[in-house]
Formats: sequence, structure tokens, C-alpha cells
Amino acid sequence: MYQTFEENKNYLNDTLHVSECFDIVNRDITIGGKNAAFYFIDGFCKDEMMQKILQFLMGLKSDDMPQTADGLNKLLPHVEVDLSKDFDEITKNVLCGVFAVLIEGYDDCILIDSRTYPARGVSEPEKDKVLRGSKDGFVETVVFNTALIRRRIRSTDLRVEMLSAGKASKTDIALCYMDSRVDKEFLKKIRDRINNIKVDALTLNQESLAECLYTSKWFNPFPKFKYTERPDTAAAQVLEGNIIILVDNSPSAMILPISILDMIQEADDFYFPPVTGSYLRLSRFLILILTYFVTPTFLLLMQNPDWIPPSFDFIVVKEDINVPLIWQFLILELAIDGLRLAAVNTPNMLSTPLSVMAALILGEFSVKSGWFNAEVMLYMAFVAIANYTHPSYELGYAVKFFRIINLILTAIFQFWGYIAGIVLFFFAIVSNKMVSGQSYLYPLIPFNWKKVSHALFRYRLPKSQE
Repeated sequence: MYQTFEENKNYLNDTLHVSECFDIVNRDITIGGKNAAFYFIDGFCKDEMMQKILQFLMGLKSDDMPQTADGLNKLLPHVEVDLSKDFDEITKNVLCGVFAVLIEGYDDCILIDSRTYPARGVSEPEKDKVLRGSKDGFVETVVFNTALIRRRIRSTDLRVEMLSAGKASKTDIALCYMDSRVDKEFLKKIRDRINNIKVDALTLNQESLAECLYTSKWFNPFPKFKYTERPDTAAAQVLEGNIIILVDNSPSAMILPISILDMIQEADDFYFPPVTGSYLRLSRFLILILTYFVTPTFLLLMQNPDWIPPSFDFIVVKEDINVPLIWQFLILELAIDGLRLAAVNTPNMLSTPLSVMAALILGEFSVKSGWFNAEVMLYMAFVAIANYTHPSYELGYAVKFFRIINLILTAIFQFWGYIAGIVLFFFAIVSNKMVSGQSYLYPLIPFNWKKVSHALFRYRLPKSQE
């Protein structure tokens, strides 16, 4: 900071562009006979609390004023108060919503954290719903999200580190982990990567952060991170030794490291008894495999009808095929995505008409018109619905991309194209790596039966080790 109060005040006025920004408030007051100025963002401060603090400050007399800012800090009737001489830190705090006070004759700026952000309620997220369990969810404010995790893990072993990234945005990033259970080497790697991020802003929140944390093999579509909007899921992952990353302005928590077996788990598995939870998990895994194999296998059998056993003759297309089957599948793959995009951008009041149009026009009429065969519509309907059985949107699209590749290869090279598509699919999984550097198929590679069984089956909660 500068030598005089006026120099400090002018510097902050110029840096914050007070005269140009209507929402950055600066007011000159007198505290104990000394000139003072305070700065804050309109809408980020709790008005009632700031009014009480200002009443205390403006009520001080000259004889009551301490000689240093540290002395006044000890008198302030507020919990979160800090001092700073660094203008970069002061500016960052003001832009984050902290109340900054400059007082004549003091070498430090007083920072009073009374901020409050506009936030919605912690209602159950639309995507991660469960039949049982808690109905709260993460919101866009990182402090609220860390509190939801703290509420579930009342342990001194829980650590919440606050970092930031983005030259312009200075986005807050919280690392949550259990100190005695986390992989310390992996934790250091993630911390160093976040600290070394050289970007102007995390414009897409977690996706921008994910692309900065994992820069290699971007062309492999299988997800390297798992996302959840449920605090109970995030807390469970922390207790298992994983790292949770919370990004300000995002209602999702990033879970890492994760393997493909972790992607098929969801909260409902643990809110039901072990037998039911195991059934749900295995069903989800089986359906995920079927979404890849159903349409390419059907196309291959239609190219070679003599391979079909007599008992399965009913799967053969009975009507005339006006459009080649491969083009029917590819058009429907695109049409399904078009319906998804339409559903996302359709107002709630128009969702019913959209459903009726999709069912009648794209369903019944498209078959009657001869564009599509009923069998093709049936299998693609199964694939479209089955994609919603697992919680990861990214995993569904990864399987979709390789399913399309297999369809094209099967249409061109028949049996050997079908085999090549499967080999390419499994090669993409095997060659993929988690953020920690381990195999994407861990604990299958390297094999660990205990962890494999816990990934595939739901067991009773283990007793705590005293």
C-alpha cells in the first residue's frame, strides 16, 4: 500500500473503476475522527449486518481508536475479519463480495467477510433423483456445497482446500478429501495442476477445468471424471478415499479418480438392501452392454439370415426394406439426439404436444410411410430408453459413438467389420487411463477380486475399525 490515505483511495478507485461501475459502491465516512472509505459490491453484502458494523465503526470516538489496524480488528464485532496490504488481494476480495475499509493512518486494509450470493434452494437435482434417501442437492455457491458435505462428515480428518484458477475469472475451486485415506501423491498432482492452470477464465466451469486437468487423448470419448449433484454421493466418495472437486457457479461435484466400473454405480444402489442393490447394479451393467451390441448384431444377422436359428425367425424383417437398414439406423441415431435437444429447449407447457408429435409422426407414421421398418424402430427405441438407465451422460455418448462406428463397419465389411468394431470398442476402453494414471478397467486390470466384487455387487456396510 502507499504512504497516504488519499493515494490508497485513488488507487482503488482507479483499479475498481468506481465511477464507471454502478454496482461497485464507494463511500467516504469518518471513523473516530479519521477519514475512511469503504468498498463493496452491491448485492453481495448482507445489508443488516453491514449496517450494524458501520454503526459500531461510526460510533467510535477519537479516544477509542486503536493505533493500528490490528487493534481495530480485535474490537470489530464480526467473526470473519482479515487484514491485507496487497492491492491485488484487496481487489480480488472486493470483487468476491468482501467489504473493504480503508482508514487514514492505518497501514492495512480491513477486510470484512459479510458476503452473501444469490442462490436457489438446495432441492433435489432433476438428474440424480432417487426413490429413497435425502432430497437435497448442490447449488451454484461453493460455500453452500462444502457445508452440505460437512454436514454428513463430521470428522477432523476431512480437508477442504480453496484454490482458484483463471486470470480474469479467478474462479474458486474447492478440493475435498479425507487426509488419512486419500492418495497423497495423486492429491499433490491435482493440486499442482490446478495451481499451474494458465487460462483467462473457466468459462464452462467444470468442463473447462476437466480439459485443463486431463490434456492427453482428448479423442477418446470415455469420461475421465464422474459428476454428481448429490451431497450424499459426494460424501460417500470422499469417505472411500476419492477426491471431490467443487467449482464455484456449478451445481455438480467432480469425482476422481474413477474407472468404468465406478461409472455404473448410483445412489439408489445403496438405499436398497444388498440383494436389491446388487440386482440394480448388475442390470444397469448388462443393459449398458446391450445398448452397444443390439443394433450392430441385428444388422449383421439381417445381412446373413441363414445364421439365424429357426426358433428366432421372428426377428427377420417381414416388410419390404425401402431404405437400407444401415441408413435407417443412422437416421434414427440422429433423430433421437434431435428429440433430446428439442426436449431440453422445449418449455414445460409445450412438452406434452412435443411428446405426441414424436410418438405419432416419428413413430407410427414413419413406419407406415415406408421410411423405417418396425423392427428397426423397436431396437432403436430400446437403445434410446436404455441410455437413461445409467447416470453418466458422457458414458452413454461414448457407447453411442462406438455403436455407430460398429454399424458402419458391419454394413461395409459384414462379419469382419462387426469384429473390428468390437475390437476397436474394447481397445478404446483398455487404452484409456484414469486421471491418476491407472488403467480405466481397474480393478480388473490389475486384477483385485475384492474391489471387483465391491464394484459389481452391493455389500453391507463394513464395521468401523477402532
